[in-house]
Amino acid sequence: MDKTTCCIVGGGPAGMMTGLLLARAGVEVTVLEKHGDFLRDFRGDTVHPSTVRLLDELGLGDEFAAIPQSKVTRMCMYAGDRTVVAADLGRIPGRYRHIAMVPQWDFLDLLARAAAQEPNFTLRMNSPVVGLIRDDDTVGGVRYRDADAAEHELRADLVIACDGRDSVAREAAGLRQRREDVPMDMWFFRVPKAADDPGGAVQVRFTSGNSAITIDRGDYYQTGYIIEKGCDATLRAEHDVQWLRDRLAELFDWPTETTATIRSWDDVKLLEVTVGMLDRWHVPGLLCIGDAAHTMSPVGGVGVNLAVQDAVAAARILARPLLDRVVQTADLEKVQRRRMLPASFTQRAQRGEHDLLIAPALRGTLHTAPLPLRVVDAVPTLAGLVAYLGGIGIRPEHAPDFARRPPIGAERPATTR
Repeated sequence: MDKTTCCIVGGGPAGMMTGLLLARAGVEVTVLEKHGDFLRDFRGDTVHPSTVRLLDELGLGDEFAAIPQSKVTRMCMYAGDRTVVAADLGRIPGRYRHIAMVPQWDFLDLLARAAAQEPNFTLRMNSPVVGLIRDDDTVGGVRYRDADAAEHELRADLVIACDGRDSVAREAAGLRQRREDVPMDMWFFRVPKAADDPGGAVQVRFTSGNSAITIDRGDYYQTGYIIEKGCDATLRAEHDVQWLRDRLAELFDWPTETTATIRSWDDVKLLEVTVGMLDRWHVPGLLCIGDAAHTMSPVGGVGVNLAVQDAVAAARILARPLLDRVVQTADLEKVQRRRMLPASFTQRAQRGEHDLLIAPALRGTLHTAPLPLRVVDAVPTLAGLVAYLGGIGIRPEHAPDFARRPPIGAERPATTR
């Protein structure tokens, strides 16, 4: 039976960032990722200013800047009958005044390369967790399968569940999220760019009964189309895929040869949107963070940022107890207390956008931009405030001293752990 000090379930943004930070603190860390690589489409691609700043503090800013990316400095959307500025990141304080649109696999590869430099860090791919090890009422580790489907046990002083909205570790621990009603699900698919298409980092269009968002990925658009909650099967049964092509052409003025690349409904993937929150993020021996603790709506693309911020708080609070090999429930509670307010605030803001914008669009009653959006558009200071709350957020986290490094290539001062 293998042993580690901290087992992290899930190699997404929360898991990889937690693993990197704890490893830099000197904690023995093992991350278990169920897939064989990070190359999965339709994941969160928005890296917010607070996360870009964090990468700089970790000495990874130059590497991150070298990743092909587009930058969003103003969040504009077409709502009802006009284009409005919903947030102006040029007005927030600090060096980083943009959202970086970066494929999530590139972001995770960056974290994995940095973590691999730490001798006490292990990343095991193709290793899905299938259950927990129990020592009476305390979680003492996990059971997982390898690429050959052989089952193994990994004991740990602490398990951190970072395995997302459908967390296996969370469910095995008996923790259940309180779910909220949401008005929509989303279809995701790729649409290639025409040779003469100038593109744009993000395009958001909300009209009555027809709404979508696209992210420019260079030679194609990653596109999310908004549908009414629970209507996926009905829409597929009642309509040929040409129905979707026509609606996209109406929204984005795409030519027939572009929309025709959506060949059938098989090219259209469903994201069942859920929003939920754990009342308690932990049991003895296990802590949930990121989507495992608080599942977010896609609205605003804030899921990655919140997950990373959770990871920073968890590493800062838990590094010393893990090094001392004595993690108390009170330590896990500190993490929840630190991160509950930002998660709750963000979910409340998302509910507002659901009620104000998305639900009317789905009902076909969005004939003009809602008044709050028109006010933000008319008052630049408010556009800056909205950008700050979304791009930096409540209780932004900075890299702990033990995790900071100079940029690669710079001379590193002698440090002790």
